[in-house]
Amino acid sequence: MGRPPRQAALAYPSATSLRRFRGHSPPPPRAPALRKAAAVLLLAAAVALPCAVLYRAAVSVPVNVARMRRPRLEWHPPVPSVTVPEEEGDVDLMAPGDLDSEDLRLELVLQEASMANKTVILTTLNEAWASPGSVIDLFIDSFRRGVRTSSLLRHLVIVTFDWKAYKRCVKIHPYCFALVTEDVDFSQEKRFLTAGYLDMMWKRLNFLRLVLEKGYSFVFSDADIMWFRNPFPYFYPDGDLQIACDHYVGNTTDLRNIANGGFNYVKSNNQSIEFYKFWYSSRLRYPGYHDQDVFNSIKHDPFVTDIGLTIKFLSTTYFGGICEPSRYFNKVCTMHANCCIGLQSKIHDLRIMMEDWRNYMSMPPSLKRSGALSWRVPQNCRCSLIKVVRPCLSNVNS
Repeated sequence: MGRPPRQAALAYPSATSLRRFRGHSPPPPRAPALRKAAAVLLLAAAVALPCAVLYRAAVSVPVNVARMRRPRLEWHPPVPSVTVPEEEGDVDLMAPGDLDSEDLRLELVLQEASMANKTVILTTLNEAWASPGSVIDLFIDSFRRGVRTSSLLRHLVIVTFDWKAYKRCVKIHPYCFALVTEDVDFSQEKRFLTAGYLDMMWKRLNFLRLVLEKGYSFVFSDADIMWFRNPFPYFYPDGDLQIACDHYVGNTTDLRNIANGGFNYVKSNNQSIEFYKFWYSSRLRYPGYHDQDVFNSIKHDPFVTDIGLTIKFLSTTYFGGICEPSRYFNKVCTMHANCCIGLQSKIHDLRIMMEDWRNYMSMPPSLKRSGALSWRVPQNCRCSLIKVVRPCLSNVNS
């Protein structure tokens, strides 16, 4: 049988073969194939569209994550109820929901600031000492520049005598307590031994008694005291009341030491509470006298022995001041701008004091041990000493 004609083998050319020739293309797909392709595309769209909507919602809506509790140092006590003058009405310190009880507010701030053994560090502040660049800024800066003192700031409570001081306090420190007295203005500078100064000092003393009654021991420090070292290792284990001196005679139990009420460490116990009650009530026996002058009188009273109070006087080697400076930079814990009258004199000499400390800290260890550096104060405070008769024996401290 003969071969079929050649034309029969090419009766159904393939699409591939036809691509070799210009002008030829594959035959159009059949209708069923188009329908299947359309169905697949519709199915893919039906699946993809909801997924896209869900994805957009997931990335555009923020996820609420439970906040961790703030670190202890960032806690801010509730704003107390303090009357704001009308001309300062833009500052609302009477926010609703605040605790009305001063006692409860005090308990709250003491709990937050206290150490494990219920000890706090306290200082007091009024508007005159609260302005930027003034005493309170130097006080806090000394903690940050001292040796093992920066961590003590978390235990510091600043007690303010007026609302402007409180307003400044909450801007610079987490633990503030407003101790406001109605109809009494403690905001301005109180010159030493004026009536306003004495009222403020006795109010402070009564407040410290309240802290002891709540079961809290404390280190009280005037804000014009620079903290250069952690003082706790230098306190005595057996002292109920340990107090700094304007003049130290060399023996920690000698009642001839001239105490300064601007720095003291007091343990909360029955003896200290009874003494603070006695000390505060003694203002009536000594009208017109400063609280530390009264202390230097009643420390001899038999009542102190009867209640079993142990008083320790702190050496000026570790707790010095302008009255009697510490001579050793490698031992000093605190330096006080005592024996100095006038806010500007204090600020000037405190700044010099801080410069001296920074110079000491920048020295190499060999020079630190040599004791070559000495304080450059008093400077402006020396002028104020001239106005004071027997400064150390009169317990001058403003």
